[in-house]
Amino acid sequence: MKIRTLAATAAIAALALTTSACGGSNNASGSSESSGGGGSITYWASNQGTSLDNDKAVLTPELQKFQDQTGVKVNLEVIGWNDLQTRIQTAVTSGQAPDVVNIGNTWAASLQSTEAFMPFDSSAMDAIGGKDKFVKTALDTGGMPGQDPTSVPLYGLAYGLYYNKAMFADAGLTPPTTWEDMVADAKKLTTGDQHGFALAAGSYTENAHFAFINAAQNGADLFDSDGKPTFTSDGVVDGIKRQLDLMQTDKVVDVANAQYDNGTKAVNDFATGKVAMIINQNNADSSIVANGMKSDQYGVVAFPAPKGGKDVASHVAGINLSIFKNTKNKDAALKFVKFMTSPETQTALDKPFAALPVLNGATANFTDNPEEAKIFSDIYANKSKPLPLVPAEDQFESTVGKAMNQMYATIASGGTVSTDDIRKAMETAQQQVAAAG
Repeated sequence: MKIRTLAATAAIAALALTTSACGGSNNASGSSESSGGGGSITYWASNQGTSLDNDKAVLTPELQKFQDQTGVKVNLEVIGWNDLQTRIQTAVTSGQAPDVVNIGNTWAASLQSTEAFMPFDSSAMDAIGGKDKFVKTALDTGGMPGQDPTSVPLYGLAYGLYYNKAMFADAGLTPPTTWEDMVADAKKLTTGDQHGFALAAGSYTENAHFAFINAAQNGADLFDSDGKPTFTSDGVVDGIKRQLDLMQTDKVVDVANAQYDNGTKAVNDFATGKVAMIINQNNADSSIVANGMKSDQYGVVAFPAPKGGKDVASHVAGINLSIFKNTKNKDAALKFVKFMTSPETQTALDKPFAALPVLNGATANFTDNPEEAKIFSDIYANKSKPLPLVPAEDQFESTVGKAMNQMYATIASGGTVSTDDIRKAMETAQQQVAAAG
């Protein structure tokens, strides 16, 4: 999983007061002024591949193509997800900013509220090829509704339920279509050292994502029409309980998963045959292949809802591109965004980074399994719901996700977490977000 939250809301409020300090040409990597016919820009890329070095190896040839075409040199820095939110926050407050930066698309509304990033108005959107080239689902993540977006889609991602075909066949099971079937299958596949499931139960971002998806399956929203948090509603609390119970009462998740602070650890357990199922974004393919598991050894279906639940299988996940508003290299930065979102570059990058297309008419090429590509494309386009496009979205991820971290830790240490415990934790989270305003 490659999405992380941005910052505390209090910090965001402070950032909004200091955006005038941002200067694209005074960035940490020494970008020089350019009108698009030379010079250089700085690009902060998020870690999409198997390592930071892998990202550099994939991106460098494409950046060289851009330089050959435009004369603009790109100073690349790949930043790990544990550091990216802090780096962006510091860039906003210090003025030591890059020209172009990757953001997790769930950050878009929170970042937009800082006013530190350039709006893609009609002129800017035309400069990168027009809004109609993007899949609407992807472009809708670019910022708050009714405003010009301050980011545009780069890589598309969606959650799916991966299952080990051999384990299912040996147990006489078929892929689940409901939550109840999924749990029943996981119980049958939990035996000895093998578990039915692995979860990144120590990752607050993963936990927040599942809180959102499970709540959406229950027909519940996290914020009301005024942007106020509604974390204590029955649908949200029930969705969190359902997720926790995979470890607590169903016992299909190893309690050691409470220490899994990123999705890669769960993916590695799946790829090495320690568990039968994982719920992960499609970029899990990179790690699965790196561990020697072939695409015909696993299947993928949509993350199933409970019987009678809403058909929501993922949030609209992915990576977007933003330009710092005060860059002195605006023309070059726009040329770069156009290049990165061109069909040719997208085709070149989607496969090694296991990304879904964000361009209309593009074909998924992240896997050599056409059925997997079809399933993930359908989930992304038809069964995904955007995380709340409100400034406090980042605070939802931080407060609710970290509360779930603690709940999993309680379960792992032999304790229990009741519905009342969850509601109390959500009340605290809701008060924190409301107080931060």
